[in-house]
Amino acid sequence: MDRPEVRDLVYFVAVAEHRHFGRAAEKLGIAQPPLSRAISRLERRMGVRLFERTSRRVDLTPAGEVFLRESSRVLDALDGAVSRTQRAARPRRLILAAPAGTDVGLLAEVLAAYRREAQAVHVEVLFTTEQGAAVRAGNADAAFMCSSDDLDALDSADLLDETPVALLPAAHPLAARTALTLPDLEADARYRAQPPPVGHDELLDRVALGELVVLTGASAARRLGASVVAVPVQGVPANRIVLAWPHNSRSDALAGFVATARAVAGAVRAG
Repeated sequence: MDRPEVRDLVYFVAVAEHRHFGRAAEKLGIAQPPLSRAISRLERRMGVRLFERTSRRVDLTPAGEVFLRESSRVLDALDGAVSRTQRAARPRRLILAAPAGTDVGLLAEVLAAYRREAQAVHVEVLFTTEQGAAVRAGNADAAFMCSSDDLDALDSADLLDETPVALLPAAHPLAARTALTLPDLEADARYRAQPPPVGHDELLDRVALGELVVLTGASAARRLGASVVAVPVQGVPANRIVLAWPHNSRSDALAGFVATARAVAGAVRAG
């Protein structure tokens, strides 16, 4: 079978997202008949039906669901490759994605140590709640993340383990405890095992207002106000801070930054 072209994937994803040939054609800026013919030709070449078509609706077949996931990954990887190639033509620098609003203690130590290296390049920090997506899209060269985050298509280095803590409103009945367990937290309807994808300041505001009880890493406790309390949680594995970067990256500047981050984290653990 001939390999599908990038245009085939773009056409397929547009129809899959809109579930309508007319709307997909409008988004793509082409007429509907050529789009319909292109999808039919793709199905014939692959030997599988990707869509179930009716007079009212277009739905993905099970094979189409799989092809949508794989096509999206290919297109995302292509976009990332273009972005990284374009950046390679610019003056040397690294873009580092970091969680928005969280404690920057380790990040600051790593940056300070890296800047002292003879071969260091300029580092820009991109604060975002979607660090992994920024790296995969080519908008960042590396990212500080948690081991529980989506590390698909990324290589990573373990840095530090964080003690799990629960963030509670100061007036919460459990706020005065010296330690908690998961059953303690799960009894509260406001409890969430994973923080919502918001910045640290908004997260603390939601906890302080009594909307949320959440499990997070101990570094988050360094920026609490009087309205939020952090209580250690027993029986929960430590969350690991990792540095992640594109799989099989060959950037010398990135390799130097990773080595520095590992050295700094090792010194922190030893100290």
